[in-house]
Amino acid sequence: MYKDLRIDRANEFEDEKVKIQGWLYNKRSRGKIIFLQIRDGSGFIQGVMMKNHVDQELFNEVKTLPQESSIEVFGTLQKDDRSSIGYEVFVDEVKIIQRAEDDYPISLKEHGTDFLMDHRHLWMRTPKQNAILRIRDEVNFLIRQYFREQGFILTEPPIITPASCEGTTDLFEIDYFGEKVYLSQTGQLYAEATAMAFNKVYTFGPTFRAEKSKTRKHMNEFWMIEPEMAFVDFEENLKVQEEFVEYVVQNLLKNKPKELEVLERDTTSLEKVKAPFPRITYTNAIKMLQENEFEIEWGDDFGAPHETFIADRFDKPVFITHFPAEMKAFYMQPDPKDPNVILGADLIAPEGYGEIIGGSERIHDKDLLLEKMEKEGLPKEVYQWYIDLRKYGSVPHSGFGLGLERTVSWICGIDHIRQSIPFARTLNRVYP
Repeated sequence: MYKDLRIDRANEFEDEKVKIQGWLYNKRSRGKIIFLQIRDGSGFIQGVMMKNHVDQELFNEVKTLPQESSIEVFGTLQKDDRSSIGYEVFVDEVKIIQRAEDDYPISLKEHGTDFLMDHRHLWMRTPKQNAILRIRDEVNFLIRQYFREQGFILTEPPIITPASCEGTTDLFEIDYFGEKVYLSQTGQLYAEATAMAFNKVYTFGPTFRAEKSKTRKHMNEFWMIEPEMAFVDFEENLKVQEEFVEYVVQNLLKNKPKELEVLERDTTSLEKVKAPFPRITYTNAIKMLQENEFEIEWGDDFGAPHETFIADRFDKPVFITHFPAEMKAFYMQPDPKDPNVILGADLIAPEGYGEIIGGSERIHDKDLLLEKMEKEGLPKEVYQWYIDLRKYGSVPHSGFGLGLERTVSWICGIDHIRQSIPFARTLNRVYP
């Protein structure tokens, strides 16, 4: 009797008869032996098929089997220290489920990125792309696990909203039964409402930015994790962020070493991701950049070269704090010591991966919020529900947003954010 085997659990079936349901990733022949590279969605393993051990007709058929044919492989799982997973299968039989067509587009040679993105539905079958998406899944799980352990409630914000949440013009407008509405940029305003009901909450969902950006760090559809906490001030907010990022990274290192090895990821810098994180104020960061011949003035936003230069001065993620109020969203709390800056921070990842978190203490005073909204020209009527939060039991509260794809890109050490999501949506890509 053959036992069903998931490749990632091979260590539980040593010397046993097993059945693997999967696909033929690659094969090579050497005389009377065929080496099959088999994948089953959980991992990759080698099958060794001996001509004198199987039906001759089957041996000849498998020898011509195209890449990505679906198969069932029956055999004995054997220890093999040369294997990347420590095991291989001595094949007794192969059952062909579907013989793939001969023109599989992604061969084992090099391909251009645009070609690979056009075939993203097939590219994700390869070991490195598979490893990236497995790491994404693990990050996703660890995020939820952290917040569950810390007593947060997951609440889902709407994707369709009547107004901008960030006070920008980078919105995807849609017709909603004759009414002009938008795809949401963030779930944060709605998280503030649910935080007043549950104290500690987080949202986890897709967000949309109509930015005409072609950089390796931007997409037009991405996933955000946005915690919001009642009775939490700016300093406490930073502490939560440190603990959260450390939790995700350190557990990922423990849980997914094989995937990181497949990606050839140097984990040295990730091992240093432990609280507390260094801090630098926006003002001091501007001075640092100016002293190193960057053309930038107080009030300017940071670009990728600026963030990379700042991050390179530290050996772990760094907070840039106290940004000018004029360049941040209307709901961010001004610093009582200097109202020109806000009690907020961006967390910059090492190695040039840029901002992975933006957060702040929120304005909890109704009159100050109304003043900020009027200054930005925001219509009171569509934000009335948000204003109500300051009328009925308002408290100091804080939150932040972490971009899932940027975080996965940083952890994986990959060149472009588009590889960190199954199907990327960028300025020039909506296919497949």
